[in-house]
Amino acid sequence: MKFGARVAGGCRWQRLVLLWALAGMAPAHALDAASLTARHAALREQLASNQFKRPLYLESLETAGRLQGDIYTQIEQPFGEMAPALQGMDRWCDILILHLNVKGCRASSPKAGGTLSVSIGRKFDQPLGDAYGFEFLYRVVTRSADYLQVVLSADEGPLGTSAYHVVLEVVPLDARRSFLHLSYAYAYGMTARLAMQGYLGTIGRNKLGFSVTGHTADGRPVYIGGTRGVIERNTMRYYLAIEAYLGALSAPAAQQAEKRLNAWFDGVERYPAQLHEMERGEYLDMKRREIARQQAPSPTATAR
Repeated sequence: MKFGARVAGGCRWQRLVLLWALAGMAPAHALDAASLTARHAALREQLASNQFKRPLYLESLETAGRLQGDIYTQIEQPFGEMAPALQGMDRWCDILILHLNVKGCRASSPKAGGTLSVSIGRKFDQPLGDAYGFEFLYRVVTRSADYLQVVLSADEGPLGTSAYHVVLEVVPLDARRSFLHLSYAYAYGMTARLAMQGYLGTIGRNKLGFSVTGHTADGRPVYIGGTRGVIERNTMRYYLAIEAYLGALSAPAAQQAEKRLNAWFDGVERYPAQLHEMERGEYLDMKRREIARQQAPSPTATAR
């Protein structure tokens, strides 16, 4: 992966956290229709009763040199509507731009191959030249009447990170419901580990994830922190982007972008302890500008 852009100022660990906002986790082992349907059955209890108060299950894993996060969720939308909507590079750009750290996304032309150029930056408006550039290979691995698998991948990242993957899988449950699995994973080395330790020792010290590790004396849940907390927050942010995108499909085309933005913010604010970063007006103003920039012709296309 190429990183020709830069972030002005800041320490290496601050820069790394920006990159982890997009790839901060990702690919569990990809499944097939039968195994994903079986996973739904195995998670029946967790989907019925959880801290999210809806049919959603989140898990994270840290092993030697690898981080991973996964969300499994039951969605009240038919597979026949969801599967086509989640295919296409431009549609993925519409999804990714909802995340507050994504400053821009452009799909390559068909002749250039299936790649998404994604810029990751700070949690405020900034020029694309001050953001990091990712080149993700986009692939629809499987597309059938009862199973969809889409993969975004990149071989290398900054500070010794590598093997980035984003995996999306969907199967139908019945005529009106679908089951979705979103997975993130990447590998990392010593430099990345030290950078994240710096972040978690300072501005990330009090940030929380979603997994419940225990309860206080008065019964309140104790949520996981640390590296797995980072993964879980960003897993949820990207799932909420997918959910907001799917939920806006019923609106007239001219109104969908605005509906997506408000739906993503509403989703984030359901979990303020983990995900609140800015007020609605600030988020909407920033994203409207970024979407307008994303939709404008690229300098290369204008020259041609």
